[in-house]
Amino acid sequence: MPDKPPAPADTAHPVTRDIVLSPKHRWRAYWVAVAVAALTILDLTKVNVALPSIEAALNAGPTELQLVVSGYILTFGLVLVPAGRLGDIRSRRVLFLVGLSLFLVTSLACALAPNTTVLLVARLLQGVAAGIQMPQVLGLVQQLFQGKERGRAFGLFGATIGIATAFGPTLGGLLIALGGDTDGWRLIFWINIPLVAIVIALAAWLLPNTREKSRRRLDLDPVGVLLFALTILALMWPFLFTTGSPDDDPNRWWLLVASVVFAAAFVFWERRYADRGRMPLMPFSIFSLSSYRNGVLISTAYFSAVPAMFLLGTLFLQGGLGLAPVFAGMVTIGFAVASAASSWVGGNLVTRLGRPLVVWGILGMVATAGGLVLVALFTAPEWTPWAMAAVMVFGGFAGGLVISPNQTLTLADIPVRSGGVAGSVGQLGQRIGTAVGTAIALALFYATVYREQGSVDDTVVLYHDAYASGMITVGIFLGLALIVGVADLAGRARSGSQTP
Repeated sequence: MPDKPPAPADTAHPVTRDIVLSPKHRWRAYWVAVAVAALTILDLTKVNVALPSIEAALNAGPTELQLVVSGYILTFGLVLVPAGRLGDIRSRRVLFLVGLSLFLVTSLACALAPNTTVLLVARLLQGVAAGIQMPQVLGLVQQLFQGKERGRAFGLFGATIGIATAFGPTLGGLLIALGGDTDGWRLIFWINIPLVAIVIALAAWLLPNTREKSRRRLDLDPVGVLLFALTILALMWPFLFTTGSPDDDPNRWWLLVASVVFAAAFVFWERRYADRGRMPLMPFSIFSLSSYRNGVLISTAYFSAVPAMFLLGTLFLQGGLGLAPVFAGMVTIGFAVASAASSWVGGNLVTRLGRPLVVWGILGMVATAGGLVLVALFTAPEWTPWAMAAVMVFGGFAGGLVISPNQTLTLADIPVRSGGVAGSVGQLGQRIGTAVGTAIALALFYATVYREQGSVDDTVVLYHDAYASGMITVGIFLGLALIVGVADLAGRARSGSQTP
């Protein structure tokens, strides 16, 4: 029998080990994590409707407005994987408290920002805070639950994400209506202060330690972190700065070439680092699991489509039909409610039905996208918001069958010790998907507006055309998600396994 290779010297001390918790303690920790996820995602969506108000109050230009949203997404994505890795090998509780504290301070800075420079810096740091705390949510769920109980936990998590994603624009519009067009945007950040303070108190009081301390040397792979950050920055930058305006700098696309170079260097370094017996930032072995690989691809394609669908709808309703932000945001309420209900149902059914449940949900979202375009083009303007709201209810039910069941299937075969980094890679795919999908959809939308201005006198017709053009992106990405889902379904059928 061949000799085993010697263990690295730093494993002489016991590694960090999980602490077994009672069901009461598990669910107590879970609900704190869900509250953190809700705050994080809510801040991702409710700021979109505040951009006109910020422009008026701070005299912000288009690039600065773009950075208010995209800067948060960028730093969120940059921090996800390192923070997930740190949570896997050390205390998730400490990282929750660090992330939440930074989120509170940066929310206060955003609310008090006297100019766009302060606001942008605060938003970048707020994204860092979100990136620290979000991987701990998925890592904790992965660590605490197994089997059907995990499916139920992810069902509730999916419901929370669905509500936060769809209700964010409505909440943002309502706060702007309460605070006024000039300073209403500040309420969007002020409301974070009491909410985050409550969650910090709950985390400090109710969140138990889930790991025993270890004397093992902390190996954070700094070179890997740097190469990973450069890869993500170069990949996301050109999409985050794509608006569809003729003034967009075409040279930004060269950064995609740089991203490929950095990615190759990252893979080379990580493999070399692992061969030396060290702990790489990203364990590439997780991608050999088809359930994980396909699940990440599905979620990335899905999140490339759905946030863009919401944003295009808001632009069409406000710019084309003249709806106030609060009423434009309310069109998605039905999506939020239906998504919450079906996420719970999907979370309970996924262990029995498996991937077919996700495929049916994606098919429903494809039908939703087509229905929204038909409604926008062929209904009378006074009835369009109501008809879109009705289609959104169907879309919410379909979407709820995608997010939480897919999350369960994605992480089903992942070892608990890698739950944080595996979850954060999935989250990173969602953030990259959101940036790419939104950028392409907005580029098509505004390119149509710029092209037809002057030749089309009817504003509604102009925005009809722009909305239909942008929704092409939504259809393509949902189609890609469907292709991956069917391919995964076929692979599971060949192996005789449809469920986790």
